Amino acid sequence: MTDRLRDGLLPDGQCADALFPDDLPVLTEMSGTAEGREWLAGLPALVEQTRECWKLRLGRPFHGGSCSWVAPAEQPDGTRAVLKLTWPHPEARTEGAALRLWDGHGAVRVLEQDPAHFALLLERVEPGGELGDADHIPADERLLAAADVLRRLWSADPGEAWALGVVRLAQTTAEWADIAEKQAAREWPPQLDAGLYRLAAELFRELPRSAGREVLLHGDFNPGNLLSARRAPWLAIDAKPMTGDPAFDPWPLLEQVDDPFEHSDPHRILRHRTALLAEALDADVDRIRAWSVARHVEYALWSVDEDDDLEDSITLLRQARILADIAGL
Repeated sequence: MTDRLRDGLLPDGQCADALFPDDLPVLTEMSGTAEGREWLAGLPALVEQTRECWKLRLGRPFHGGSCSWVAPAEQPDGTRAVLKLTWPHPEARTEGAALRLWDGHGAVRVLEQDPAHFALLLERVEPGGELGDADHIPADERLLAAADVLRRLWSADPGEAWALGVVRLAQTTAEWADIAEKQAAREWPPQLDAGLYRLAAELFRELPRSAGREVLLHGDFNPGNLLSARRAPWLAIDAKPMTGDPAFDPWPLLEQVDDPFEHSDPHRILRHRTALLAEALDADVDRIRAWSVARHVEYALWSVDEDDDLEDSITLLRQARILADIAGL
């Protein structure tokens, strides 16, 4: 077996079956809409165009991700990399710009980028295990390790990010507030607490305005987006960058480091973890808790139209009520 095959790279003349296997999640997910199918139709040509432009050797794509084609790559000088081609959408438009600003401090480095085609050539993070899979590390230790990454990410200049086109958090949450108000006005069965939609709408508008500090946010800081690395314990990937209140970022981490709602006393677990993370980040625990309410309700804004029996929405809002109780809201 050659070194290249051991490295996961395909031999010259790689076939489409290897680069675009039928069970690749991005192919399944993106085929559900006309826009997605149009992008998928041009994806093989885009892969080849990018491969040729950057003189890459490619490996079989990683089996994950719903709107990006991501594969191991090697540059002509032997540098190990990752090629990421993303379906064009607003959340991904400034990922490369944010990564350039972070310049490896808490996040993967950009080696090449083609913003017009939503193409990024990224540093290969190795060994690359996800923080979410590190069950051998206690949850509190994982939270503290992730807090160190957040502190690094938040050190970037938000003014530079804004100048590069990164959107402000308030713009996004104003849209969420409008949707929450529309959901609150609908007729619901009594077991669905529509008052939480109204609360979330208020938080979406007020929290960005009252923030005492603005940072460059990761935007999707969950444990699956933190990978083990050699040059740092953990590095962030897959940012959906915005600028705004730092207390916005922690909720996906707090929720997914393990499921707090599966514990016998979720109130105690969530009080402890929000306090622990606030102290580690030198952040306002009340703001972290308030954003946790708003962001958990945000999940339910979309599930009500996708789940005819409302079971998911009811569950999400019951969980959000626990968070609102902890936040004193």
